[in-house]
Amino acid sequence: MWKAILPACVALVTLGLSLVSGEVMKRDGEQKQVLALAQGEVTAPKITGSTARTEKLVAQQPVPAPASGPLVALVIGNAAYPDAGLPLAQPVNNARTLAAVLKDTGFDVTLGEDLGKQAMEQTFEAFKAKVQPGATVLIFFSGYGIQAGRQTYMVPVNAHIWSEGDVKRAGVSLEPLLAEIETRGAGAKLVVLDASRRNPFERRFRSLSTGLAAIQAPDDTLVISAAAPGKVIGDGEGDTSPLVDELIEQIRAAGHSAETVFSQTRLAVSRASHREQVPWVSSSLAQDVALTGSDQARTQHSAR
Repeated sequence: MWKAILPACVALVTLGLSLVSGEVMKRDGEQKQVLALAQGEVTAPKITGSTARTEKLVAQQPVPAPASGPLVALVIGNAAYPDAGLPLAQPVNNARTLAAVLKDTGFDVTLGEDLGKQAMEQTFEAFKAKVQPGATVLIFFSGYGIQAGRQTYMVPVNAHIWSEGDVKRAGVSLEPLLAEIETRGAGAKLVVLDASRRNPFERRFRSLSTGLAAIQAPDDTLVISAAAPGKVIGDGEGDTSPLVDELIEQIRAAGHSAETVFSQTRLAVSRASHREQVPWVSSSLAQDVALTGSDQARTQHSAR
């Protein structure tokens, strides 16, 4: 009888030991997992697919640092052209409004209004003296601009123009100014041209001159003009132009790079005008450029 029940007893004992062993291993595994969590050894599951790619792209979005060098701006609004008829309504308002915003942003602004050629050249000289190596430079001109010989000339208010030759003699080209600023070691060069108006002297010309020419600018330059090369636009009815209105709106949106500011301005003006006015942006910037100085950035951050 003993021999008959012995195998059954052995089987029961073996089963009991197995159950006890399994419970011990389970508890041991749980303890190890808790310990690993406490020590930071457990690795979270990897995110795959579109979510991971999206997070990577967000992480890689460039955040422009505040400009380390000085911020200097030349802002000119020419409106009173006796030889062209009635004064323009917007250029002086454009210049004053933008100059105030740039000052608030940290720019050292040189402002000129209704300048003749000699006054423009003197203003250029005073402005160039402010340009230091590494400076971020912004140049704004609102008034009449005329294309001659594939160059754009800013027209002084005292200009008397009867031909393309007169444009070259009486006008002021932007390209030599940019070249000299480049030789002074300026960093980013930003240009805003609100001058794509119809040439008021075109009836005196033998050949048609329409709109502005593309700017031949040095490297690290960003340009926005009110319309594409060769296109003209009207001023509209506001005290300031749509280009200036939208540019100011984008500058006030803290944290944007200059290239983003100009691109968003182009899109906003295009949408608001139902594509009747599409500003032109060209860029050779090699880096993100902020439109805020370091001191101004710290003030905005602390205000938040």
